[in-house]
Amino acid sequence: METKRLFYEDVYQKEFEAKVLLSGKDERGYYVVLDQTAFYPEGGGQPSDRGVLGTVQVEDVQYEGEEIRHYIKEPLEEGITVAGRIDWQRRFDLMQQHSGEHIVSGMIHEKYGYDNVGFHMGEEFIIIDLSGMLEKEQVEEIEKLVNAYIWSDNNTHVFCPSEDERKTLPYRSKKELTGEVRLVEFPGADLCACCGLHVEHAGEIGLVKLISSRKFRDGVRIEMLSGRRALEYLNVHCRENTRVAVDLSVKPEETHAAVAHLQEEIFQLKGKILQLQNEKYEMWAKQCQCKGNVLVFADHLEAAEIRKCADAILNECGGICALLSGDDENGYKYAVGEREGDVRPLIKEMNTVLSGRGGGKPFFAQGSLQGKREDIINFFHDKRFEII
Repeated sequence: METKRLFYEDVYQKEFEAKVLLSGKDERGYYVVLDQTAFYPEGGGQPSDRGVLGTVQVEDVQYEGEEIRHYIKEPLEEGITVAGRIDWQRRFDLMQQHSGEHIVSGMIHEKYGYDNVGFHMGEEFIIIDLSGMLEKEQVEEIEKLVNAYIWSDNNTHVFCPSEDERKTLPYRSKKELTGEVRLVEFPGADLCACCGLHVEHAGEIGLVKLISSRKFRDGVRIEMLSGRRALEYLNVHCRENTRVAVDLSVKPEETHAAVAHLQEEIFQLKGKILQLQNEKYEMWAKQCQCKGNVLVFADHLEAAEIRKCADAILNECGGICALLSGDDENGYKYAVGEREGDVRPLIKEMNTVLSGRGGGKPFFAQGSLQGKREDIINFFHDKRFEII
């Protein structure tokens, strides 16, 4: 059943009335086919419109052969007349994104000869895959050229040339086309075969922001935003950068330098902390010098620090070192080792008696205990360990 495509007659038409020619259901859900529609069906890389028919939500619109199926939350009766209203904010946003992509792809093609080999209009970003590489400076230059073109507010030209006329036109297309071909022209920027919807004046795009570019396969992948999405993105980043600037007591344009300075200070402090930690480990190690088997309690150490401290003590004690850090409420982490020894029998017994778990190599093991400090001391005291 053929549906009159109002969206091609006037991309700004938001409301319409239509007769329900067919009401049905398939794997996607309930749908209707109308005698005319302003709802754009998904195609040309552009998602479908959404909105309402009467009071029923339109969740998706798809081509099924020659039919345009409007997928709805609940069925509508055949033969009735319904009032349709598209979600204009969504439609205009998609028109801005699609139009911006055309100009970006067209200008890159004109300047560098690269083809657009992939295009996705996501809910967050628009993604363009190009057949060649671009450096950061080249991407920035394209962004300036694109926005200068937008602000010149050229009119968009949409037309369907004859087959003979098409042979003389340098339009972009991902594949060889036959039959009626719809061309979308942004004069001086792009001429491309496309069935999607676009703004009629370039100035309606507002602005384009190229968010990122990175190597992808044999070319480059660009993430971009146009219009309202670009403005919202820049507002968020401006607001967050301003907050960082306030926290750092610098101007917003000085945040990078301030963060770099802060990172250098943190690096220097980490070095000093590491030095102090090593000195602390050596101090404990000296306390255990030549004392044989020792039990050492140390406060507030992470697993990696426990290992390093125990290793330092093993260099001095001449026996088994059992180093624990923690408290009765949260339990204790441990490291137990002996140079050229085998602590596995001790670990097995300790884990059993003190509700522990862990293990490792014959000469060094790590784990955790849920036993109380008093019970831990008694266990090692019975093993004739010196308590440090």
